[in-house]
Amino acid sequence: MLPCFLFLYVNAVMLFALLRKPLLLESSRYILFGHLLFTDSLQLLVSMLLYIFAVTMIKMSSYVCIIFTLIAGVTVKMSPLNLAVMSLERYVAICFPLRYINIATTRTTGVAIAVMWSMASLDSFTQLFLFVSSTNTSFTTHCTRQSVFKLHIYTTLNRSFTIMYFVLVSMIIIYSYIAIMVSVKTSSANVCHVDKAHRTVLLHLLQLCLCLTSTLFNMINSSGLWNIDPATAIHVQYALFLGLIMFPKCLSPLLYGLRDNHFRHVLKDCFTFGLERRAKI
Repeated sequence: MLPCFLFLYVNAVMLFALLRKPLLLESSRYILFGHLLFTDSLQLLVSMLLYIFAVTMIKMSSYVCIIFTLIAGVTVKMSPLNLAVMSLERYVAICFPLRYINIATTRTTGVAIAVMWSMASLDSFTQLFLFVSSTNTSFTTHCTRQSVFKLHIYTTLNRSFTIMYFVLVSMIIIYSYIAIMVSVKTSSANVCHVDKAHRTVLLHLLQLCLCLTSTLFNMINSSGLWNIDPATAIHVQYALFLGLIMFPKCLSPLLYGLRDNHFRHVLKDCFTFGLERRAKI
């Protein structure tokens, strides 16, 4: 539990650092970053609760379990979609600098966030509709995805939507990276700013790879563990959960936040509890 709470604390500190500077919330870039922090923190919290339910073998109503499961599914898909929109924001800033102010407004950012939530929820709402249609009554069960979504069609739908999301996001990020690289070659003005932007999009591609590791958890976790001693299997499952879900969800926004000068100083002050600032005084 300690690593999970540590990661939630790190994300909470970065959100606090963002809220301490209201002017940053007028920028599309920082609004999207704050949204990434919120969705990743929510996914961390829900995943931690689901893992506790699975390990402790707590029984609950199937509909209650479905709520937690579907929220986790939505937030998992939100991270790559958010990274794609952040890459598009950098693409507009570099390739269309004169139109950036008119395009990347707080209103268009809000619309983009609403579209992201709609796209990420499409899979979950489809599975919920199928579950309600095929199951007439609620039942008590251990809260795992396999215990409530027993039909093979649920697995097929989940894999299909996941592949579609990652292909779409990969195409957007790679296109943004190539377009910014072209701008680096052809533009002679403010080369440092353009070069930093293309490194940012490259970082988004790295973050996408980290998000992809989260989708590997179910495949690795469900294969080859049944022949292991149950006590050993629990430790293996926890290691996979920590390495494939928890670490990427914390490392991804932390890498992005530490590269920003505004966040770096505030984070340092928060993690040292203001000791350096007090020493200067």
